[in-house]
Amino acid sequence: MPATTIITARKIITMNPGLPEASHVAIRDGRILAVGNAEDMKFWPDAVIDTRFADKVLMPGFVEGHSHIMEGSIWPYSYVGYFDRVSPDGVMVSGLKSIDAVVERLKAVSDAMSDPNAILFAWGFDPIYFNDRRMTRLDLDRVSTTRPVLIIHASFHIINTNSFTLQKVGIDRSTNIDGMPKDADGEPAGELQGPAARIRLFRGLQWNALSDSVSSDSVRRFSRSAVINGATTVTDLHNELTEQCLADFRKETSAADFPMRLVPALSRIGATTEQIIERIGKLRTTNSEKLYFGMVKLVVDGSIQGFTGRLRWPGYHNGAENGLWYIAPNELDEIVGKLHAAHVHMHIHTNGDEATELAINAIEAAQAAHYWADHRHTLQHCQMASAAQFKRMKALGICANLFSNHIYYWGDQHYAITMGPERANRLNAAGTAKSLGVPFGLHSDAPVTPLRPLFTAWCAVNRITASGRLLGPDERLSVADALAGITIGPAYTMRMDHLVGSIETGKFADFVVLEQDPLSIDPMTLKDIPIWGTICGGQVFQAPKQ
Repeated sequence: MPATTIITARKIITMNPGLPEASHVAIRDGRILAVGNAEDMKFWPDAVIDTRFADKVLMPGFVEGHSHIMEGSIWPYSYVGYFDRVSPDGVMVSGLKSIDAVVERLKAVSDAMSDPNAILFAWGFDPIYFNDRRMTRLDLDRVSTTRPVLIIHASFHIINTNSFTLQKVGIDRSTNIDGMPKDADGEPAGELQGPAARIRLFRGLQWNALSDSVSSDSVRRFSRSAVINGATTVTDLHNELTEQCLADFRKETSAADFPMRLVPALSRIGATTEQIIERIGKLRTTNSEKLYFGMVKLVVDGSIQGFTGRLRWPGYHNGAENGLWYIAPNELDEIVGKLHAAHVHMHIHTNGDEATELAINAIEAAQAAHYWADHRHTLQHCQMASAAQFKRMKALGICANLFSNHIYYWGDQHYAITMGPERANRLNAAGTAKSLGVPFGLHSDAPVTPLRPLFTAWCAVNRITASGRLLGPDERLSVADALAGITIGPAYTMRMDHLVGSIETGKFADFVVLEQDPLSIDPMTLKDIPIWGTICGGQVFQAPKQ
């Protein structure tokens, strides 16, 4: 008989309603053989007893249902975000509190670069923290007038660049592209919004930091973030999946010491709907225990804080023009209809409530044409959904993956600038989703915000903004429901709840090892629980001390 190991713990929180708590879990061949108490383990008298975690608390390994491989690939570049941030190697990088500070950091980086022609790329910037002052090409001309300088916003939807770059790629006052604002003189302001403008930029440079930087090192760096933060199943939720990228994914995930399960979602960029259907079908046949295909990602609108999200009437609270359609409304019905008819599992980015309405309508039409009983199409972010929209989602079998971290990072700005009080108070309305029975997960969208599932749960439980405002108290979740939102909830939206998300016989032996019991502490301290490490497929990975 194969070897069996029995792990003992102070407490095991299973997320299985049939057996919510246990003290022992038996593992064989990387899967859970049995869960229960000491008496329940008597059937395996020859098992190896592992007592390393006798004073720890075990939970299912956290499931990050919306993150990106950029969490691993972006860190070699300069971080210029507002908040302090911990790298995948456990190093704290200080945030920057003004546009001048951003310019100063990048000027120092540019001066230190040995290659005068190399591109300077930075990430994490967000002007909404600076009294809505927008960065222009003139700001970045202070960094360099002889090399391309690119800053991608925290949302990863908008890029700022300098005059040299605009000239290099042929963008000038005569250029007419959606998402390219101009200054008072009619010249490009240096801010490129949305996919059309970004594609023009990257093609002109013949370089794309969002895809060209992915490598085996990126995948390993991504996995280190996962271990530090207790995640054992992690998505890369928008990837063209080039042959080189697939080779890197397969190489790293096939290694015996790879500490997580990677779940990419295929992007539709550069392909017809028919090509996407054919490609995702082929990818599914290559699934392995640590590399799992099956999802396709559609992006309908942009970001709310970047004013590229699409909002229903009355639009933006400060009177800004409505955002951008990343997929034209008259195209979405056709795309969704074809994918749905082919039983392709869709994850659809909708930040603003107008985009959410469009996606719901498209799925409703697809269901009417080709009924699929258990499609689990998921609206990603779905930040401004109203109760009426959640009711329609429930009726249509649509899931939600809510961006709870937004409450902390941008809640104050949504209250005062983008949405106004009433709509901001329903931001990422997990309480409504729970009460109406809409299946949901909670996510970080890393690297947009840090990959920290316990922090994400903390946001959903406490709904506290960066300034300390309580935003939408009636939408708060219990700790138990928030923990479901970072385990079994996203596993369900990913069609993986038969494999991960709870500690039950037959599932992968994937656990997070905690120093404290999240169900018995002050909910305000949920984000501060120390994470000892993870167990993936029965293999132990201790997190480095920070």
